[in-house]
Amino acid sequence: MEQLEELVLYMARNLVDDPDNVKVETRQRGRIMTVTLTVPPDDMGKVIGRQGRIARSMRTLLTIASSREGYRASLDING
Repeated sequence: MEQLEELVLYMARNLVDDPDNVKVETRQRGRIMTVTLTVPPDDMGKVIGRQGRIARSMRTLLTIASSREGYRASLDING
């Protein structure tokens, strides 16, 4: 679970202008996890990308990484 948080944090911090204000929280219910990424409102566009491509890619990577650990994870992005 901690590795998944670090993965999301790593991806988000490399996209935004202010990496110190990026926060990741994880909620778990059994084998289902919800990862919430909070970034500054000014950096939302950089994290979401054109037509949501970057956000979709982040969700795909999280899904692959979580399935290898035996979990099912989803990513919520807040600004």
